[in-house]
Amino acid sequence: MSFAFGIGIGTQNNQGEWLEVFYQQPVMTPDNTLMDVISNALDYKGGNQAISATPEQLSQLANALRQIGQTDQAALADKAATSKRPVVVTVLETDDTASSTPEVYLKLHLISHRMAKPHGLKLDGIFGLLPNLAWTNEGAIDLNELSDRQLQARLEGRTLEVKSVDKFPQMTDYVVPKGVRIADTARVRLGAYVGEGTTVMHEGFINFNAGTEGTSMIEGRISAGVMVGKGSDLGGGCSTMGTLSGGGNIIIAVGENCLIGANAGIGIPLGDRCKVEAGLYITAGTKVALLDDNNELVEVIKARDLANQTDLLFRRNSQTGAVECKTNKTAIELNEELHANN
Repeated sequence: MSFAFGIGIGTQNNQGEWLEVFYQQPVMTPDNTLMDVISNALDYKGGNQAISATPEQLSQLANALRQIGQTDQAALADKAATSKRPVVVTVLETDDTASSTPEVYLKLHLISHRMAKPHGLKLDGIFGLLPNLAWTNEGAIDLNELSDRQLQARLEGRTLEVKSVDKFPQMTDYVVPKGVRIADTARVRLGAYVGEGTTVMHEGFINFNAGTEGTSMIEGRISAGVMVGKGSDLGGGCSTMGTLSGGGNIIIAVGENCLIGANAGIGIPLGDRCKVEAGLYITAGTKVALLDDNNELVEVIKARDLANQTDLLFRRNSQTGAVECKTNKTAIELNEELHANN
């Protein structure tokens, strides 16, 4: 059984290089029968491949897919055979490091379609395979070809709108998951996992390989690699530190039913039911005063020692400026847990 498969409609530049690919119905772990059909119709010999398909090959593939009961994929192949854009059939036998732009786009689609979760796919090396493009109201355009396209549009009485210049497109141009609200779609990148019940407000942002389990209110930033648990809210202007921005090898995450206040931030993973006071940014090396139930100081420790612990309240003492942490457990019990394996 292979890893993934998708029939994609894409864009190429004037040199025939792939710029982006849209997969309406990607398939995770296609069965052997489906793979046999692909092998016969497209002369697929195994491995990870992005196969440029002709209309004749796609029609043959559609007929073979119907014979094995894959009616949805057959209908997609039939439509792809009439495409004015280039068509690629991408097959991933394994989740190895991608070697082409269509392979990267298939993996990003799998995450945004909720078929795979952040950190569930191998995404190392993808930046070198994603060209920096002009994302316009007429689709993706190679930056070297943009000026000519802008001129041509003007000559024809149109204005070519450049919405962004980036390696990643906005997710909703490719995938709109069920049961979500996204106030500003430009702030959610393809490759984001947006769980059902999530609301992303205008200043909210979700990077690729990051996202929410669901039922979350996102008014802050979810950086690459960060997953937010169900029922957790990120206040306006708050931030989560991704591994690309100084987090090292620590995987930052937010547990269930947490609250990160406005303009606050975290550089450690939070367990369930944690709160971070508005305006307080906690990094792994932040010195934290651990308090007991009577607000008495037990010990000063680094925030990394509290990673993944549940039921914590982080706050800043308004008189001394010290960062403090309280817990529903007594601080002494928590301290014993922290140092049990020292």
